[in-house]
Amino acid sequence: QVQFVESGGGLVQAGASLRLSCAASANTFLFAYVGWYRQAPGSQRELVAAISSGSGERLKYADSVKGRFVISRDNAKKTVYLQMNILKPEDTAVYYCHEVVGAGGTVVPTRGPWGQGTQVTVSS
Repeated sequence: QVQFVESGGGLVQAGASLRLSCAASANTFLFAYVGWYRQAPGSQRELVAAISSGSGERLKYADSVKGRFVISRDNAKKTVYLQMNILKPEDTAVYYCHEVVGAGGTVVPTRGPWGQGTQVTVSS
């Protein structure tokens, strides 16, 4: 189980960009399939994007962020990034990253604790 620390959130205006980082300490990071999730107040946690292990050839995005968000990974730095562009107020949430596994065409989080997340607030 790979543990992560999220960072990079903040308060921005609609239309702005942010880059979130998800840093791992485990030497097994290279083999981790990683997903970014978000949870808005009163809502369930939802998958935003995911990137496969190794070279990260397989990418998944929620329909709501396609064309605006880009997930990437730097294995040397053991970090996954989420570049968020053209931010909207509805993107406001706490963003988390977690190891995931493929399941029936989508991904699900593995067992294990979640990190603190990083707050993203987009004002209109």
